[in-house]
Amino acid sequence: MENPLILEIKNLHVNVNNEKIINDLNLSIRTGEIHVIMGKNGSGKSTLAKVIAGHPNYTITEGDIIFNNHNITHEDPEIRSHLGIFLAFQYPVEVPGVSNIDFLRLVYNSKQKALNKDELDPLSFFDLINKEIKKINMDTTFLNRYVNEGFSGGEKKKNEILQMSLLNSKLSILDEIDSGLDVDALKNIASNINNFANSSNSLLLITHYQKLIDYVKPHYIHVMKEGKIIYTGNETTSSIIEKYGYDYIT
Repeated sequence: MENPLILEIKNLHVNVNNEKIINDLNLSIRTGEIHVIMGKNGSGKSTLAKVIAGHPNYTITEGDIIFNNHNITHEDPEIRSHLGIFLAFQYPVEVPGVSNIDFLRLVYNSKQKALNKDELDPLSFFDLINKEIKKINMDTTFLNRYVNEGFSGGEKKKNEILQMSLLNSKLSILDEIDSGLDVDALKNIASNINNFANSSNSLLLITHYQKLIDYVKPHYIHVMKEGKIIYTGNETTSSIIEKYGYDYIT
């Protein structure tokens, strides 16, 4: 018996400044699955990630996004987040003057409140976040630093993984979480992704690189071109692309 669908995108069309970026895109993801999206620069990968998360700069002109049996096509980003969608940005922003621990507690309690669950006081949250930070082998000094300010590329990406782990989202979208990482940092990020993945959640990874795929081993790899998915294969797809290029497939 197949696992239930967590995300179904049907005939999606998206414009940015009256220019069509997503063009009749279809995608289905079930719980317990890891999907990867690849494609040349400008193919619409990051746009798709932001559209699923509800970025207001993108206009859906046609189609539907169904998440966990909810039609979220025109829902606000906060609603999508509370329902269980998480987006790790390709370029995480710095937030000067706001400590990581204050930011994380605000995010966590905001979701708890939306789900009619108890919010945590600072001491209780400190206990929780210390457990989460140990899971991903992150230094506790990160908690007192301002959000992403002065962080290396690897530290910023690890901070995104910490947020994903804390929120325990049902669908986590990681937009080039591997870009700019050295080998050790990449192995660490991949290990955290594998530890997080389970039968009740799903991941959608956007990447250009074979190495992440070698470590994570997704169930499906989709190739995008001109705003639509034009090919779907298994983990061997990335090695074919690395050897022959995208034109071999497209």
